[in-house]
Amino acid sequence: MRRTPAIGRVPVRDVRPAVDCGRRPAKAVTGETFQVTATVFREGHDAVGANVVLRDPRGRRGPWTPMRELSPGSDRWGAEITPDTTGRWTYRVEAWSDPLATWRHAASVKVPAGIEVGLVLEEGAELYERAAAAVPKGPERDAVLTAARTLGEDSLPVHERLAAALAPKVRRVLERHPLRELVTASEAMPLLVERERALYGSWYEFFPRSEGTAGQPHGTLRTAERRLKPIADMGFDVVYLPPVHPIGTTFRKGPNNCLTATPDDVGVPWAIGSPEGGHDAVHPALGTLEDFGHFVARAGELGLEVALDLALQCSPDHPWVEKYPQWFHHRPDGTIAHAENPPKKYQDIYPLAFDADMDGLVAETVRILRHWMGYGVRIFRVDNPHTKPVVFWERVIAEINDRDPDVIFLAEAFTRPAMLHTLAQIGFQQSYTYFTWRNTKQELTEYMGELTGEAAAYMRPNLFANTPDILHAYLQHGGRPAFEVRAVLAATLSPTWGIYSGYELCENTPLREGGEEYLDSEKYQLRARDWAAAERAGRSITPLITRLNTIRRRHPALQRLRNLHFHHADNDAVLAYSKSTGPDTVIVVVNLDPHHTQEATVSLDMPQLGLNWDATLSVHDELTGETYHWGRTNFVRLTPGSAPAHVLHVGRSTPRNGGPAAS
Repeated sequence: MRRTPAIGRVPVRDVRPAVDCGRRPAKAVTGETFQVTATVFREGHDAVGANVVLRDPRGRRGPWTPMRELSPGSDRWGAEITPDTTGRWTYRVEAWSDPLATWRHAASVKVPAGIEVGLVLEEGAELYERAAAAVPKGPERDAVLTAARTLGEDSLPVHERLAAALAPKVRRVLERHPLRELVTASEAMPLLVERERALYGSWYEFFPRSEGTAGQPHGTLRTAERRLKPIADMGFDVVYLPPVHPIGTTFRKGPNNCLTATPDDVGVPWAIGSPEGGHDAVHPALGTLEDFGHFVARAGELGLEVALDLALQCSPDHPWVEKYPQWFHHRPDGTIAHAENPPKKYQDIYPLAFDADMDGLVAETVRILRHWMGYGVRIFRVDNPHTKPVVFWERVIAEINDRDPDVIFLAEAFTRPAMLHTLAQIGFQQSYTYFTWRNTKQELTEYMGELTGEAAAYMRPNLFANTPDILHAYLQHGGRPAFEVRAVLAATLSPTWGIYSGYELCENTPLREGGEEYLDSEKYQLRARDWAAAERAGRSITPLITRLNTIRRRHPALQRLRNLHFHHADNDAVLAYSKSTGPDTVIVVVNLDPHHTQEATVSLDMPQLGLNWDATLSVHDELTGETYHWGRTNFVRLTPGSAPAHVLHVGRSTPRNGGPAAS
C-alpha cells in the first residue's frame, strides 16, 4: 500500500486561523474581513505563489484571492477574505511554483549582464505563450500573446523585447491569471459565518421588577415597557433581562444577601422555580407569557432585540426537584446540596448534577430554549456556563443552531482562561471577559491584544462595564469621570459592549470596602430610580452613552474586532489606539486617570493608518465637534469630567512639511 506523502510538493504549513487544529470552525460574521495566513516555500531558488480558496455553504468557489508574502524572506503569506452570507464555509490555501516570477528575476539579472540573452528571452516567450492559454479570450489574452511574440522577435532590440514582457499592464493581467505549476493545496478548514449581531451590538441590562409605579412598587412586564424607549433612544441594540421566572421561597434571601427574608422580600431571580412553575414560566408578579410576548414585540418595534437569561439551577421549590430527583446531588443525609463558591454560599439555589441523566437535561434545556424562541427571543445570556460540562453546552448549542443559526448565546464565564476559550470554541457566539479588571494601560494593551489577536477567530468579547455582581474599585473611587472613561473604552475597544442599569447614574456605593457587591443590590430587592430627576440634576451620563452609541453606528471601523492597533503615548495614564475598516478610520485617545488632567505626546504609526510618515491628517472629534490637524506626533491634554477622551474620525490626509501638529 502506497503511503500518502506527509507534505505536498510545494509545502503549505501552519494555515491560520486554525481553531483546535482545524477540528472546529473559525468564526466570522457577514461582511467581516479577516486574514488567512500560511507558511509557503519550496526547495532551491524558484519563486512560489499562493492563493486562498473560499467555498460558500453550497460548495461554490469564491473569487480568486491572491496571497502576498507578509515580509520579504519570511515565507509567511497572507490574504484577506470577506464571506458575504451566513452558513458553514471552508477555506484552504493553494501554493504553487511560479515560473513567470522565477523567469522575470533571472531575466532582470542575466539580460543586463549579457548572459545567455537569446536563450533567456526564448524561454520567456514560451512561458508567456503558456500563460496566455489560461487568460480568458479578449484584450487581456491578446496583451500577453503580444508580449510573447515580442520576446521571441530576434529582429527587435533586446531591451524592447524585455520591456514588453515586464510592462505593468501585462504584469497586472498575469497577477490575476498566473501560470501555476506543482499546485499543492492544504486541508480545507471550516468557517462558520453568523449574523452581524453575533459580533456587533450595544447591550443594556435591567430588572423589569424595579420598574413599578407609585401605587405598585413591584414592576410588571407591562410597566417595564415604558423603559424600552429611553433604552432605544440611548442607541442600544439589545435589552437583556435577568430571569423572569417564578422565584422560590425556601431559604429566600433578603436585602444585601441576608439569610432571613420577610414576606415582603422579593428574592433573587436566579433562585428559579416555585409551585407556579419553573424555567418555562413567568413570575406571576411580572405578568403572564402573553405579557412577555407583548414586551418582546414592543422592543422589536423600537429596534431592540430581547436577550433572556438562561440559568440552569433551581430553588428548592422548583418542580424539577420532585419530578427529576436524579438531576441533583444528594448528600449522605438525604438532603440536596445547595450551590457554593467558597466562601460564598447560595442556600436558595440547588445546582444540577449532569452525569446521571445528561440526555434528559439536554432535551429539557433545548425544550426550554425553543419555548422562549417561540416568543421571539433569539439571544440568550447563559449564567455561569463554566459550572456545567462543556460537552453539555456543545450538544445544546448544536441542536439549537443547526436548525436556527441566528440564535446567539453569550457565555457569562468569569473563569479560568482554558474554560473561557473552550466555551467559545464549542459554540458560544459571545463571551464575558476580564475587561472589568483591566484598568491600567499595560493591562488594557496586553489583554485587548489577546482578544483581538488569534483568539478573535473564535471568541467575541462583550465588554460589560459593570454587572449586578461587579462594581469594580475603579468605579467606586473614581466617581463620574471613571464611569465616563470606562464607557469610552468599552464602546470603542470592542464591537460589543454593555452596561447594567444605573451605570448612567454613576451608582458606585459598595456593600463594603474591598468588595465588589453593590449596597442594596438589585439582585435582592427592588431599586426604583427617578430617571427624570437625575437628568434634571445633571447626575446622568446618558448624553455621553447616547453619543458613543451614535458614533459606533456611524463608523464601521468600531463595528469590527480584529482591526485594533495601539499607538505610542509617552504617558502611562494615556492610552491611544485606532481602528480602520476600508476608508473609515477612528483614533481614540483616553485619559485613564479619573482624578487628574494628563498630558502626552501621541506618536501615530502612520503606515498602520495607510499613510506616509510625513502626512498630515484632518481629524474630527466626535465627542466635542472640534477639528484638529494631526501628524506623526501630536500633543494632547485630557481633563476628567470635561474632556476625558478624543474619539477622532480621520478625514482627508495631505503631505506636510511643517513640524508636529497639536490638539
